[in-house]
Amino acid sequence: VVLRPGDCRFASAGDDGIVVVWNAQTGEKLLELSGHTQKITAIITFPPLEACEEKNQLILTASADKTVILWDCDTGGRQVRKVSCFHSTVKCLTILQRLDVWLSGGSDLCVWNRRLDLLCKTSHLSDTGVSALIEIPKSCVVAAVGKELIIFKLVAPTEGSLEWNILEVKRLLDHQDNILSLVNVHDLSFVSGSHVGELIVWDVSDWTVQACERNFWTQLDTQQEIKLCQKPNDISIHHFTWDEENVFAAVGRGLYVYNLQMKRVIACQKTAHDSSVLHIARLP
Repeated sequence: VVLRPGDCRFASAGDDGIVVVWNAQTGEKLLELSGHTQKITAIITFPPLEACEEKNQLILTASADKTVILWDCDTGGRQVRKVSCFHSTVKCLTILQRLDVWLSGGSDLCVWNRRLDLLCKTSHLSDTGVSALIEIPKSCVVAAVGKELIIFKLVAPTEGSLEWNILEVKRLLDHQDNILSLVNVHDLSFVSGSHVGELIVWDVSDWTVQACERNFWTQLDTQQEIKLCQKPNDISIHHFTWDEENVFAAVGRGLYVYNLQMKRVIACQKTAHDSSVLHIARLP
């Protein structure tokens, strides 16, 4: 993850539970942040508070050790605070900058302020937990929980109620298997991908299906390719990125380009890697 626009530093994290901050220009290791005891499952940057004089770069990490840690990368990687009240692995983190809160997704969905105080949380959602989480308009978020996408609305304190609340609004049940990936596309749509290779494009305002692609398997055009690709995870959609016209999907060992206007796959490299592609990024 890049620390901030124009910053030459970026951070990486892995199964060893360690976060490393690097100089992107020289490749030099700048910091090594040790505090987690198991693999790191999520990492995000904290944008500086506009009202705060100190604009130190903060990052937030979650781990399979059921903790979340806030780090200060501008003071030698100081551990600002650690939260250890989770009952399961936190698999995803996201910031709602307009509301100045952040969310953690595990067996439930929790809402926190910047001081890492718990504001509110949902009831228990699933033993498997929230696998992905994105913000959408109208103070809402989409959480991927098993085969379902659940829309939640955040309610900020008012004169009548001094407490935060998070309310379930709707469940989207169009996927046939567990959802692994979720991404916003422009301001109009979001896209979800499942374990069995379903790609669904959703309208961000009314949450209806705009398009659906389930043909990654049938596009294998020779018996030899089908034989090679019959592995449990070979059509799982693990990650997305996008540009103005297309969604780029990591599907099994391959890479696919899905055109949003034409509503179909326009290019693919079915065996881009020797193993499952877990992450892709579009270069500037």
